[in-house]
Amino acid sequence: MSKAENLKAEVLKAQQNSDIASLYMLEQRAHDTFDEDTLGGFYANILDLALERLTDTLEAHRVMDTNEVQDFATLRALYEYAIENYSASQIHDASALFEVLSGLSNDKKFSNAMKIHTLASQEKLTLDEFLEKIADIDETQKAGTFYISCFNKEAQKLLGDSQIDGELSE
Repeated sequence: MSKAENLKAEVLKAQQNSDIASLYMLEQRAHDTFDEDTLGGFYANILDLALERLTDTLEAHRVMDTNEVQDFATLRALYEYAIENYSASQIHDASALFEVLSGLSNDKKFSNAMKIHTLASQEKLTLDEFLEKIADIDETQKAGTFYISCFNKEAQKLLGDSQIDGELSE
């Protein structure tokens, strides 16, 4: 079996097991092995699984636990999808996703960050404006989060009277 066939078999097994975390673990190998179309399908499968888990979570009236690997991977996939929408100037869709994400997790820092994302997109800030004016990318990179988790002082102006628990930056 070739390297590509082995990888496809591993991806298929992870998909059959609805194992988003394993798919993310295969991500670098997928980038190194698959062509652009196959890679697009790889990410589409991650998103499909994440949307299924989102539906199941909402129907069960529970929040996702960031200490549970599949929940963590699901939040990451949904966040990446929201950012993809934001990047494509589908600001309304991104805003709705950020709002859902803000109430989906047991992690207050994640939830608060999603509230800031929601407010920025509701203010019709583009992703570039958000990154430039609101986000603190250097601090986010130091924090090592998969999402924009640190914000500068401009974020406080955006928040105004909004209630956000905790701090804006680490």
